[in-house]
Amino acid sequence: MDRLENKVAIITGASSGIGRAAAKLFATQGAKIIAGARRQAELDQLIEEIRVEGGQALAIAGDVTDETYAKTLVEVATGTYGRLDIAFNNAGTLGAMGDTPDITLEGWQDTLSTNLTSAFLGAKHQIPALLKSDNGSLIFTSTFVGHTIGMPGMAAYAASKAGINGMMQCLAAEFGPQGLRVNSLLPGGTDTPMGRSVANSPEMEDFVKGLHGLKRIAEPEEIAKAALFLASDDASFVTGTAMLVEGGVSINKT
Repeated sequence: MDRLENKVAIITGASSGIGRAAAKLFATQGAKIIAGARRQAELDQLIEEIRVEGGQALAIAGDVTDETYAKTLVEVATGTYGRLDIAFNNAGTLGAMGDTPDITLEGWQDTLSTNLTSAFLGAKHQIPALLKSDNGSLIFTSTFVGHTIGMPGMAAYAASKAGINGMMQCLAAEFGPQGLRVNSLLPGGTDTPMGRSVANSPEMEDFVKGLHGLKRIAEPEEIAKAALFLASDDASFVTGTAMLVEGGVSINKT
């Protein structure tokens, strides 16, 4: 049996990278997908690919920092499919980068808004619907940066993603008694548009690969498989976890 048979999943940041890979993978495992991102054309292409492969999916374009959009995604899921079982709040940005004294207040706030506030808004509206599921799963994409490793020039990014992990733990404790599981996924370097903006030359790509114990970067599908585990009943006793899927960055010293 498919691991997500008859389940309904919201996935944000679904137009590319990890979100896109997760939407396609979850659909092959039986989930009905509500795909969210800013870019309508890319979402439409994703939905077409899912449907060609026999899956069910809808796309709703919008801005994850907009509370109305967060509410709409849930309303579409429950209004179309009658339920919500999985929410994968994956949308994010590297945001304001560089020496911390040079980061503007606007850059700092924009980074926190896109990464952390959007995760809060998603959870705020997803949780009431998820609590009606037999085994609801709420997942956030965080990062190892600011969790196990500090990296220069990434203070805003690290702060926003570390905030996700703190919120995740509180939500896991708050709603665990009602059966909702809440976890974070912490990817390492991944071959996505965001990842390629960092590994933007052969030299930088080699450097990023070398940070990892496995001496390579991940394919988006590899991170999506970890998200599938957290979304599925295979992880029925997993909650409050910041799950490292980072190829050994945190333990590598060579």
